[in-house]
Amino acid sequence: MLRIYEVVLAMVGDAAGIAEQIERRDSDLARQLRRAMHSVALNTAEGAGNTAGHKRQRYQTALGSAREVLACVQVAQAMRYIGNVHPKVLDRMDHVIATLGRLVYRRAP
Repeated sequence: MLRIYEVVLAMVGDAAGIAEQIERRDSDLARQLRRAMHSVALNTAEGAGNTAGHKRQRYQTALGSAREVLACVQVAQAMRYIGNVHPKVLDRMDHVIATLGRLVYRRAP
């Protein structure tokens, strides 16, 4: 399994707590965040078991969902549903996005 998968699971744990806070104010946004979190983890895991084009597709889907996780958090902050998010949590999200981006956009050998 990819090393990033463990980081993805940690990000999912971080975001789960945020989703609980959002749920109190906006159940739809919390549900969207949870779906995106599931997608990041499941597509990352699936991509690790695929080959060539299918691998890239799964990582691309995971990347889009990771960006969606971050966007949900940013929207929740903008709507004042949640306060500041710990910088380590945001750094972990950025790390996942950057790593998945490298997996998707790296040049084929």
